[in-house]
Parts: sequence; structure tokens; C-alpha cells
Amino acid sequence: MSDPILSIRNLTKVYAGGTKALDDVDLDISKGEIFALLGPNGAGKTTLIGAVCGLVRPTSGTITAFGQDLSTNWRSARERIGLVPQELSTDMFETVERSVAYSRGLFGRGPDKVRIEEVLRSLSLWDKRSSEIRELSGGMKRRVLIAKALAHEPDLLFLDEPTAGVDVELRKGMWEQVAALRERGVTIILTTHYIEEAELMADRVGIIRGGKILMVDNKDAMMQRLGTTEATIALAEPLSELPAAIAEYPVTLSEDGRELCYRGGDGSGSGSAEVAALTKALIAHGIDYTGIDVADSSLEDIFVDLVSQEEAA
Repeated sequence: MSDPILSIRNLTKVYAGGTKALDDVDLDISKGEIFALLGPNGAGKTTLIGAVCGLVRPTSGTITAFGQDLSTNWRSARERIGLVPQELSTDMFETVERSVAYSRGLFGRGPDKVRIEEVLRSLSLWDKRSSEIRELSGGMKRRVLIAKALAHEPDLLFLDEPTAGVDVELRKGMWEQVAALRERGVTIILTTHYIEEAELMADRVGIIRGGKILMVDNKDAMMQRLGTTEATIALAEPLSELPAAIAEYPVTLSEDGRELCYRGGDGSGSGSAEVAALTKALIAHGIDYTGIDVADSSLEDIFVDLVSQEEAA
């Protein structure tokens, strides 16, 4: 990993009353990557973003962005960070164009009508530039938040649940915008409840629960290492027990003896090959079956399993 654009070490946040929102978090983000941070409600995702963006004061730990310690050089580093917040709070009686231009000025950037037009056009907001924000749909208001975050040309962009409450068509449009931003060299950290977003876009995935990072890995490596294949085989005749040769496979027999359940392999496809070998072994032992249902685990399955294991620990 090259020198990270963002480096977090031993970050802890304890709120008044004793709630620990972040618990000794370590995280490095590389320049130009899309990093997805997944976790249930209350896991600490928004608190982590707030700490980097200057909205939350950490209890302890360090945050370094662009090689600068944010505790002492926060102003210059913050100018290079953009945030699309989860909440739709914005200046409802202002026009779209003026609101986005004003946001650019807040970060010390001079007026630039060309840049504002570029941002609004890229988000299909140019035709709405003279409309008051309160007149827009929920999806358009969220696009305005993205435009405001991009107006000062940040190098690091946080998207906190960017597609919450957005219909499927608009969600796909925003995915395209995120991909375009990455092409321009913007580093993106995304939190989302829609795990298919992470599966579609992210280079790496981090899973957080209870303020702790449970795992960080390349998305494909995570799915290969933790992914599994599951198969349910409907038997033509019930079995009272499994033949020894069949019991060597990672299978279980249902209580009524009518289904064989397989769970094994990894995300590389080895499970599907083993299921094929299993079916041949069944036929070789005179065990007929009437149907088979095979499914490979998704990133969502891996996420649910990890969180469930942590809750049970």
C-alpha cells in the first residue's frame, strides 16, 4: 500500500454518559480508491466520518490526512475534504446554483461559474439551477448535497448513506457519478445500508460494529476467503443415515431424511465443483435426487455472518 491519503490510529470517541461510539479504530485509505464502510445502525460509521471532517472531537487517537495531523493542521487539510451528509438539511429557500456556489466559498475557494456549471450538469441539476431547493424532490435534494460537497474540488470525499430514500433509477445514476469521480482521481469513502452498492463499486470493504473495525480487506479477497457455496439437494427417497463416502463431504441430512444440505468451498467457485462431485457420488451409491438448488454467498451474506458472530461472542 502506498502512503495513505488518510491514516487513522487508535481513534476512540466516548460521549458524555459513557457511550463508546469508536473503540481504538485503525484505518488507512489509499489515494484514488473507493472504500465502503459497512455496519448496522449505531455501529460508529457516522461518528468516524464526523471525526475526520471536524464535526466530532475524538476522545483519543490521531487522524492524518494528506500527511497532516488534523489536530494541528485541520484548516488546510479540511479544504481538501468533502462530505455528503446523511441528513437532508440544507438551505431550503436558496436556489440550487447560489447554494452550491456559497458552499464553494465556505472552503476559501473563489467564485468559479464554470466549475459550478460543470458540477450541476454532471448531476443533472443544471435545468434546476434557478429553483429553490424546497421545490425539489428528495432525490434531487440529495444531488444538491453532492454538488455542494464537490463545489470546492475535494481530493477526499465522504458519502454517508448517499442513496438513502432514493429510488432505484436515481441510485444507479449516483453510482455512475461515483465511478466518474474516481476516474478523476477523487478518493471516496462510502457508508451504505445497500450492500449491493459496496459489492458493485468498492475496491476494499471495512466492517464496523460497536465502534470496532471487525475486518478490512480487498472486496474480492474477502469474498473468496469468507464466501461459501450452499446447496440443497432434494432426495427421491428419504435416507436414515448417510453412507460413509457421502458423509466425507460438508453435508448434513435433514430431520426427515429428504434433503441433503451442503455448505462449503469459497468464493473462487470451488464449492460448485465440489457440489458436482457430490452429485456424482450420490449417483454412484444409488442415491437418486429430484432437484438441486445452488447459491454462492454474496457480500451481504458475509456481512451478516460476521456481525452475527460478533453479537454471539
